[in-house]
Amino acid sequence: MTYTLPPLNALRAFEAAARHLSFKLAAHELHVTPAAVGQQVKALEARLGVPLFERLHKQLILTAAGQAYLPGISDGFRRIADATLQLKPAGAVLLQLGVHGSFDLRRLELAEFRSAHGDIGLRVLHPAGLHELVEGKVDLLITRGLGHHPGYRCDRVNEGSSPGDWLIAPEGTADCPEIVSFREWLRALPAEKALAHRRPRLVGSVGS
Repeated sequence: MTYTLPPLNALRAFEAAARHLSFKLAAHELHVTPAAVGQQVKALEARLGVPLFERLHKQLILTAAGQAYLPGISDGFRRIADATLQLKPAGAVLLQLGVHGSFDLRRLELAEFRSAHGDIGLRVLHPAGLHELVEGKVDLLITRGLGHHPGYRCDRVNEGSSPGDWLIAPEGTADCPEIVSFREWLRALPAEKALAHRRPRLVGSVGS
């Protein structure tokens, strides 16, 4: 069976904007700009042939079509999230890594890390930001241009004078064996891996 679905990016943008009734808050959740969310929603409306929002001055309101569409889309994402949570990576210890949106995951050589550390089940959330770390959704975070944050250990990923990337973990768990193993892995990667970048994406990936 082939499912006829709108683009996942557009659905995520609509669902987040509809929950918050705000492109700005949806953008913060998805780690993109409000303009990007607005463009995705507009593209979705064009594809469906119906308006999903009324755009008033400083106010976003769901149309009747939007109200009817939202429950099914939210339930679909909830089911996907629940099914994903049931999957447990191989390994005695689960390590959840968050990565900012413009970071190229190929730099991390994740398959090689998993092969070398069979006792660690690694799960990746991409894109992710500081609030995912604060809320406990990830155990450590690769973020951009944040060299100091109270209560967290911050280690530079790459050398240079630019803001660069940082590996951040709560001070209370920064020395856990699985986090130490990943920190050492990151430090041992070839220098050229630490300099590559890729454009940001809207949709995060779990278990990359």
